[in-house]
Amino acid sequence: MTRLALVLLVLAAALSPTVSSPAAESAAPAARVLIVADEFPAMRLLAQKLQAAENLASTLVWQTNLPTDLSPFAAIVVYIHMGLQESAEKAMVAYTRNGGRLVALHHSISSGKRKNKEWFPFLGVTLPQGDVRQGGYKWIEPATLEVVNLAPDHFITTHKVSYPSRISWQSPGSPADGKALPGFVLKESEVYLNHQLTGPHTILLGFRYTDPKSGEVYCQPRAGWVRPADKGWIVYLKPGHSGQDFEMDAYWRIVANAVIWKP
Repeated sequence: MTRLALVLLVLAAALSPTVSSPAAESAAPAARVLIVADEFPAMRLLAQKLQAAENLASTLVWQTNLPTDLSPFAAIVVYIHMGLQESAEKAMVAYTRNGGRLVALHHSISSGKRKNKEWFPFLGVTLPQGDVRQGGYKWIEPATLEVVNLAPDHFITTHKVSYPSRISWQSPGSPADGKALPGFVLKESEVYLNHQLTGPHTILLGFRYTDPKSGEVYCQPRAGWVRPADKGWIVYLKPGHSGQDFEMDAYWRIVANAVIWKP
């Protein structure tokens, strides 16, 4: 090949349009999710599930390392077991009220957060003191937690969710009382009894727990709910004691739905 022909070939290649594969053309940029945690193995597993199922790219951080600007994130997932620092509390409350999506998991509602000024009023929840049989808050682990779908028409509890069990629901006065409802069972998990809600909440999930010593059965519509917060939304989901809870396909799918739900 002559030098002139080689130059012409290079120029032609440079001027030709780039042809991408159909897959590359159709791929949408991943939505960004911020996971704020202090226990990371379970959240790394959840991040993998979110990426594989919904192309959700997650950033995992300690509450001490929050980005200065939270607005680019499509949702913030909270998984903080220990104390909630005031700076993180204020930042996440402001993010949500300004139009963000806060997905609070498991111990995002726990006794250690009673001391926070804004958190429980923001979530619309209280943890009563006193004996559990009189309505006082109590946590128990290990526990077998039976979770039921109480919102059969809601996107979060239905979109691509397959419930492997039917669970007897006991709630006097409820239309679902005495019925076997779709649900799933989490073994070696943890249960929180007697969350009290204040203000508007849409109930998504309930739980059934049987005390192995007394045989007493607790059926409470508190395993999942959604609540407006000014321009944004809060979703709370009670399960999540360990990575094992997030191995349950029905549950991690519900978490994914909480992130992508469009009110």
